[in-house]
Amino acid sequence: MKNEMVTVVIPCYNQGKYLSETVNSVLASSYRPLEIIIVNDGSKDDSLAIAEQLKNIHPEIKLIDQPNGGVAKARNTGVKYASGDIILPLDGDDKIGVDYLKKGVEALKNNPAVKVVYCQAVKFDGKNENLWNLKAFSRNQLARDNMIFVSALFWKKDFEAVGGFSEDMVMGREDWEFWIKMLKKEGEVVQLPFIGFYYRLTPESKRKKTGTNKKKQLRIDYLNAKHFDFFDRELNGPLRFQRTWSKPYNTLLKWFGLLKN
Repeated sequence: MKNEMVTVVIPCYNQGKYLSETVNSVLASSYRPLEIIIVNDGSKDDSLAIAEQLKNIHPEIKLIDQPNGGVAKARNTGVKYASGDIILPLDGDDKIGVDYLKKGVEALKNNPAVKVVYCQAVKFDGKNENLWNLKAFSRNQLARDNMIFVSALFWKKDFEAVGGFSEDMVMGREDWEFWIKMLKKEGEVVQLPFIGFYYRLTPESKRKKTGTNKKKQLRIDYLNAKHFDFFDRELNGPLRFQRTWSKPYNTLLKWFGLLKN
């Protein structure tokens, strides 16, 4: 029986100085067959030139060059042209471990109910490396916060069923909304018991740019508008700015008749 093709989609925006390291971490994978689709998202540095060099050396690599449209659009473009039945998004400055794809594919194939597979992870900045403390998955926990980084494996058909990443979610954490779309009704999640993902911390890291209170509120408003049924089921009402207090606060308001279903 042939292995399923895995497509690793790498959106890249001004990450030229890290791109080769990211791509090489995928090429070092113990799993085959795989393809790498680099989507140059209108970079202004040397990302496109480096991507072209990598493509000319490695037959596993495809390259798409498009005007800047944001990371969600870049990921969607990559998945659209993916040959693989299984997808792994990987940002242009992050890395994966040697056995992540192999063990991830096994977990997806071993149980048809599994929709998402991820692993343990570390954050690094070139000098220090620290374990990323990720909460255990549950739908209730997912309603309050995201515990699945974007570089998880999933079936392309499940991606297409929910319409991919929401390109209008420009205030950050579009991966959180994607997992809500994919998992709010059904589907099991597996976290592999080893470190297989390396998240690079840089001054340009998107998580830093989207951590302001204004963007947090915009994000919460967006999520409530699109997925109120999910939050109402899990949190007894909308997601609140103080996310961990959402359920007790909503429950108290309902008890006093101040929040209607």
